[in-house]
Amino acid sequence: MSKSIVVGSVLAVLGLGGMAFGAWQVQESRQPQFADITGVEPLTRTVETPREVCENVVVQRQAPTRDPHSVVGTAAGAIVGGLLGNQVGGGSGKKIATVAGAIGGGLAGREVQQRVEAGQTVSTTEQRCHTVTDSHQETTGYEVSWRYDGQSHTSRLDQRPQGETVRVVNGEPQWGEPRSQS
Repeated sequence: MSKSIVVGSVLAVLGLGGMAFGAWQVQESRQPQFADITGVEPLTRTVETPREVCENVVVQRQAPTRDPHSVVGTAAGAIVGGLLGNQVGGGSGKKIATVAGAIGGGLAGREVQQRVEAGQTVSTTEQRCHTVTDSHQETTGYEVSWRYDGQSHTSRLDQRPQGETVRVVNGEPQWGEPRSQS
C-alpha cells in the first residue's frame, strides 16, 4: 500500500474520532447541570400592631356634699358648745364660758361634719382604655445555600425553593424553572 494512502487513512480515522469526541463533548455539555441545595433558612422580621383595649372599672369617689361650707355642723356644734359652756361658772364668767363653748363647739362641729362627709363615697363605673402592641414574626424571604462544581454559594429568594436541587445554566441557578432531574 502506498504511504500516502496509509497516512490519509490514519488521518481520516483520527479526524473522525476527533469529531466524534467533539460531538460527545457538545452533547455532554448540553446535558442539564444541577446544584445541590444544602440549606434553606427563613428570613423574618417582627411586625408590631397596636390596638386599643377598653375595660369597665369600678371607681370610688367622694360623695358630693350638700353643705359645702359645713353650716349645719358649725351651727350644731356652736349650740351644743354654748349649752355646755353655760353650765360652767356664774355671772359674767358664765357668759364668757357660754361664748367660748359656742366658738369651740362650732369649730369642733364643722370638723366633725367635714370628716364624716370625707368618708362618704359613691361607686361609679368608668371605661378605661389603653393601647397594647401585638407582635408576630413575618417571613420576608429565604437564604438558600447551594453547592455547585465543588463550591458553596448563597442566594436570597422571595419563595422557598422546591426540591433538593436547582438547575444551573452558565453557572447561574435557575430558581424559577423545574428542578427535577430526568
